[in-house]
Amino acid sequence: MTQPILVAYATKRESTHEVAAAVAARLRALGHDVDVRSAGEIGTLEPYRAVVLGGALYAGRWHRDARRFLAKHRDELARIPIAVFAMGPLKLEPKDVEGSRRQLDHALAKERDLEPMSVAIFGGVIDPAKLRFPLNRMEAADARDWDAIRSWAEELAGRFAARAAA
Repeated sequence: MTQPILVAYATKRESTHEVAAAVAARLRALGHDVDVRSAGEIGTLEPYRAVVLGGALYAGRWHRDARRFLAKHRDELARIPIAVFAMGPLKLEPKDVEGSRRQLDHALAKERDLEPMSVAIFGGVIDPAKLRFPLNRMEAADARDWDAIRSWAEELAGRFAARAAA
C-alpha cells in the first residue's frame, strides 16, 4: 500500500477547508489515498508521500497556520513534493489574482529551500454573517471557481501518480 497524500489547510471561517476537501475528493476519485487535516494539528509528515497545503490570505498575509506549517516541517518538505494554494481575491480579475499571487509568493519566499511543484490562487469568500462590525457590512461574495479547483487537483493527481511510478 502506498503512503497517503496529506491535504492540509489553514482557515478562519471554513472556506479554505471546503476547497481542501474538494481537492482531496478529486485526488481520491483519481485513485490516490488522501488525508485531509488542519495544518495546525500535523505533528509529522513521516506517513505522507506528498503534501498539498492551502491557506487563506487575510489583509495581505497568508494564514498564520500555513506559514507555521512550512517553518515547522521545513526539513521534511525538502524531501517530499508539495503543492500550495491560497484563497484571496474576491474577484477573479487578472490584477486581483496577480496581487494575491504576490502576497503568497512573499510568504513562500521566507522558506528559502521550498520549491512547490505547483502553486494556485483561488477566489475567496466573504460571508458578512460570520464577521464583526464593520466588516459585517461588506457585500457577500464567493469567488471560488470549482471547475478550476477540480482541474488543479486533476493536474496534481497526474503529477503525484508519475512520481509514484518513477
